[in-house]
Amino acid sequence: MSETQPTAMDEAQRKSEALIEALPWIQRFAGSTMVIKYGGNAMVNEELRRAFAEDIVFLRHVGINPVVVHGGGPQINKMLRKLGIESEFRGGLRVTTPEAMDVVRMVLTGQVQRDLIGLINSHGPYAVGLSGEDGATLQAVRTGTTVDGVEVDLGLVGEVTGVRTDQVDNLLAATMIPVISTVAPEFDAAGEPTGAVLNVNADTAAAALAAALGASKLVILTDVEGLYAAWPDKSSLITSLTAEELRRMLPDLQSGMIPKMAACLAAVDAGVARAHIVDGRQPHSMLLEVFTTAGVGTQVVPGKDG
Repeated sequence: MSETQPTAMDEAQRKSEALIEALPWIQRFAGSTMVIKYGGNAMVNEELRRAFAEDIVFLRHVGINPVVVHGGGPQINKMLRKLGIESEFRGGLRVTTPEAMDVVRMVLTGQVQRDLIGLINSHGPYAVGLSGEDGATLQAVRTGTTVDGVEVDLGLVGEVTGVRTDQVDNLLAATMIPVISTVAPEFDAAGEPTGAVLNVNADTAAAALAAALGASKLVILTDVEGLYAAWPDKSSLITSLTAEELRRMLPDLQSGMIPKMAACLAAVDAGVARAHIVDGRQPHSMLLEVFTTAGVGTQVVPGKDG
């Protein structure tokens, strides 16, 4: 006997069940702010870019205030190659010369941000672009790294040390969607601007912004399903862990996951209720993580072990 094919009514029933499952989560988060870090394949694949824009508009229409923070490593690399500017990495971090910084600013704020705003605004006049420079929304200090025990100068690279939320607050009050690129003015030890602009990590910038805004969630899109207890064993995917469990695991993680998980930990330590790592290679994975009971990625929650 042949297997019965699903009917149109079966499909409609499945969709209605998904909507009903989402209802308590929509009620819970309505009126709250969520900071979403946009990156990885979701940023370069056309289908995923469109799906991400739809997700952001969906959040807005169910009463949530989405704030998007983005980097743009692949697009920066492509433009540097096109312009014949050499790009050196030390300890996995880009050495950013003044010449390279001009390209970083141009690509992040003039290309990646404009493309995303265009996709969101194809659904309505919702998105407004900000640079971390605008109104000193992000403030940073210069930072280096250590390679084989030796301090390395990374040039115009910084870490976020302060956030001014007034520009973002004004946009959210006007029911707009802020889309923020991660370059930031440099401030010295006395808290005065130096006039330089720094390239800052988008994961850590998103965590700092989520904390400053009192966000209900930080969601980081990446190119893996989540955090694994024993990579590369895919059956060891961790769906949820506490801040203390993550703190203990952090030094032993794969190098590519450390900045993302450290950002999640920093956000939760600073009072953000939940931080999530979500597979941006799957369309609408962010909505599944936020609005279903099971979720699809890894969430970090406050608390100690056991």
